[in-house]
Amino acid sequence: MKILVTGAVGFIGSHTAERLKIMGYDVVGVDNFSPYYSPLLKKQNEAALRQLGIPVLNIDLRADNISALLPNDVAFIFHFAAQPGISETSTFQDYLSNNVLATKNLIDYALQLPNLELFVNIATSSIYGLEATFPESVAPQPASFYGVTKLAAEQLVLQKSREQQLKACSLRLYSVYGPRERPEKMYTKLIACGFKNKAFPLYTGSANHLRSFTYVSDIVDGVVAVLQAVDAVNGAVINLGTEQEHTTQEGIDAVRQVMQTDIPIQLVAARAGDQLRTKAHIEKARKLLQYNPQTTLLEGIEKQVMWYKTHVLPTLG
Repeated sequence: MKILVTGAVGFIGSHTAERLKIMGYDVVGVDNFSPYYSPLLKKQNEAALRQLGIPVLNIDLRADNISALLPNDVAFIFHFAAQPGISETSTFQDYLSNNVLATKNLIDYALQLPNLELFVNIATSSIYGLEATFPESVAPQPASFYGVTKLAAEQLVLQKSREQQLKACSLRLYSVYGPRERPEKMYTKLIACGFKNKAFPLYTGSANHLRSFTYVSDIVDGVVAVLQAVDAVNGAVINLGTEQEHTTQEGIDAVRQVMQTDIPIQLVAARAGDQLRTKAHIEKARKLLQYNPQTTLLEGIEKQVMWYKTHVLPTLG
């Protein structure tokens, strides 16, 4: 059985591709190797996938001819590729083209596949808005270009399920961290500051923001569980994350504790659209996927610090 993973050399996509391969599936990755962050880190992820026998196709999903470039015997699609997060360097056009237009092209490709069993869209808690503490039935109120375009992508996918043109679901992920986390994300940046003895830039007012910080392997547990629940998840939106909440300050303190070092703080201007609180409501995931995240914040940070020390520090010279 062949599985296509888009955004395969990214943070969560690479972990999912590896897990699927270890589970015995024939996995093909696709990525456009966007320069949004260091291509060197993406090349490291690609090398890890290739060691497991996972080929990665360098394809931009925004191109018109992707159906001619992708395999035609795919049974499952896991769609991670996106313009991520809230970034001052990303324009609305970046979010629109990467999150909406690319998803539309991928759907058109999927509709041509003769043996497709499920299209799995990877969404985000940012769809809910400034607070993400709700069950999936609550109306979204996204407060950023990222959240708006990810909601649009989600609905494009689910539209085809409602029309019974394909089976599909959408998984809304909560505050994922762990090895391979992007350089601009909180924990990678904190760890980098700890090793470099630099101040961590903290958005003003964010120290008390609450987050469902969820370790990446716990997220992947939920993602791959859909393989055994195709009919149950068809047409569904499902939250994946931990029910445990931590403030940003608690996250900072946890990194300090693991690294046994003080990390000074430099306050910077607040970021528009930043969520105030996320707490994953996962009753549906527990019911449909037997989902049960277990990794504590300290356990996850210990693993991420070790990854950074082993894989990132040597590249910095």
